[in-house]
Amino acid sequence: MTLQQLHYAITISEAGSLNRAAELLYVAQPSLSSALQELERELGITIFHRSGRGVTLTNDGVEFISYARQLYTQYENILEKYGQGGAIRRKFGVSMQHYSFAVKAFVEMTRSFDTSKYEFAIRETQTQNVIQDVGTQRSEIGILYRDEFNAPIIDKQLARNALAFHPLVTCPAHVYLWKGHPLAKRARIRFEELAPYPCLSFEQGDSNSFYYSEEILSMLDYPRTIKATDRATMLNLMVGVSGYMLCSGIICEELNGSDFVTIPFEGDSEHPNPDMEIGYIVKKNIVLSSMGERYLQELDRYLREIRADRR
Repeated sequence: MTLQQLHYAITISEAGSLNRAAELLYVAQPSLSSALQELERELGITIFHRSGRGVTLTNDGVEFISYARQLYTQYENILEKYGQGGAIRRKFGVSMQHYSFAVKAFVEMTRSFDTSKYEFAIRETQTQNVIQDVGTQRSEIGILYRDEFNAPIIDKQLARNALAFHPLVTCPAHVYLWKGHPLAKRARIRFEELAPYPCLSFEQGDSNSFYYSEEILSMLDYPRTIKATDRATMLNLMVGVSGYMLCSGIICEELNGSDFVTIPFEGDSEHPNPDMEIGYIVKKNIVLSSMGERYLQELDRYLREIRADRR
């Protein structure tokens, strides 16, 4: 098994057809088919189902491609860091819960690189997808949060995928509101004051467990709730139905606009205000790409500026 064969298999899985993969790889389709067959014989598995409509991964293929992507990504990262990368078109992806500050850091990172030579991807997605994307190296870095309630479940999933969690910032919960909301002028907001208004949260798909929620205090019984899948819809709901979110309070006004405010949440014995620990996840013992390193630098820089502004 060679690195070239791994690269071929990964490209075929992403392209969905041998013809399209051959075009992307600049190789003849018969040569690509031959290389794939040789790889499958050596491994003793069938990686792809072949049909007139293209190729799809078998169960063995899904597992193999996951390991192949991890290995080939590390090869590219090492080559970029210590060797001559040549004409390799480098890829970098980050998956995250819905944090505007993490998007802001991604924007700043991309400005440091020639986008004609790099392929970037940013994925605002559900919590389990963040873990899965980094676990399979679809994304190099993931951004999510832990607290004393969800940590046992999150840590178990991270361990299962050989991922390490690195804290970035710890912060108490804030209430995120439209500036025209009846509570927007309060210095602090208690839980009972929120009862007349719908609580907004990001949908977590088939695994819609409160352990995977992006919002703090997800285990509480809210009289009114609305779920959505993207930040733009959330902002519209804040205005349209006077909804609110319980979040970190770290909001990028440049991206979300200036029509919204964050107000400290005032906890009590029945409705505590535990700290949110936001951090990044990566595969254990990996070599980060230059894009990954720069992205973390931008995250750290932006969060330092936020902390300084709050003093």
